[in-house]
Amino acid sequence: MELIEGVKIKVLKVIPDERGRLVEILRRDDDFFEEFGQVYITTAYPGVIKAWHAHKFQDDNLTVIKGMAKVVLCDLREKSPTYKRINEFFVGEYNPILIHIPKFIWHGFKCISEKECIVLNIPTNVYNYENPDELRLPYNTSEIPYNWERVNY
Repeated sequence: MELIEGVKIKVLKVIPDERGRLVEILRRDDDFFEEFGQVYITTAYPGVIKAWHAHKFQDDNLTVIKGMAKVVLCDLREKSPTYKRINEFFVGEYNPILIHIPKFIWHGFKCISEKECIVLNIPTNVYNYENPDELRLPYNTSEIPYNWERVNY
């Protein structure tokens, strides 16, 4: 898959032993690390879609720490060489990756596991309650040519 310009993927290394597992998510020596804003989790129940949103000032570093989610990105930056490109990732327990999502890239996710998924995000800015850095579109907007339905081959 050709990635949207500025998007980066880090395959997360799971280190198991007889006591459990360790997974490093984001390190300040990762090549895409910019700045620490905050860490938060959001969840979704099976089949729930949380989309679309983008940011003007922050980048996101997103992974799924429990369950599985379909994470979708769309580049609507008109001057971008990847304008209108869509990236789709299946992220979570069976595919532990971190997705670095640059500002102005529209993104969202759908829980595709049988139980609630837990999404962890490490954005580069703190959330501003008085003036949120959120651009929003409905999940079924005609501006983004993407169908959230499951594909059965």
